[in-house]
Amino acid sequence: MRTFVAIEVNNNNVLNSIHQIQSELNIKAKPVELHNMHFTIQFLGEVSEEMVRKISDALNGIEFSTFSITFTGIGAFPKPNSPRIIWIGVNDGINELENLVETMRAKLADLGFNPDKKFKPHVTIFRVKNKIEGLADKLEKYSSYSFGKQEISEIKLKKSELTPNGPIYTDLLVVKGKQ
Repeated sequence: MRTFVAIEVNNNNVLNSIHQIQSELNIKAKPVELHNMHFTIQFLGEVSEEMVRKISDALNGIEFSTFSITFTGIGAFPKPNSPRIIWIGVNDGINELENLVETMRAKLADLGFNPDKKFKPHVTIFRVKNKIEGLADKLEKYSSYSFGKQEISEIKLKKSELTPNGPIYTDLLVVKGKQ
């Protein structure tokens, strides 16, 4: 099964702010559905049931205290003039988030999963298929926009099923942080 490790965006105020910006931007791109908003910590790809058990055991061994992050600003990958992804970033809480990610990635590396790139904290809000004229200017307007604050209290191992109507994510494991 196709799997990844994620932290979900689950604060309703943050999700409402994202939805508002998705509407305001009014661009020809596919918005990510609000119930699918997350940080991808590490994409694991196709794994067996046995490997899911090993990954679950490794992630269950992670202990962390809950912390807050603030979502701020909009950016684009690979570049604002011709993006494939439009995302929102993190301001406050970035160090705690990066430390948690490093801990998770170290546990996964022990099982042979090595990240293909450095973690850059972002949540994808649009996927872009075709070039959009004047997009960089539209994004610049929201470069320091605050989407709100969220408590990071759990990490998840998720299954991803790709369908013509978009991905379907299913939780395989939830690891809760300490309050």
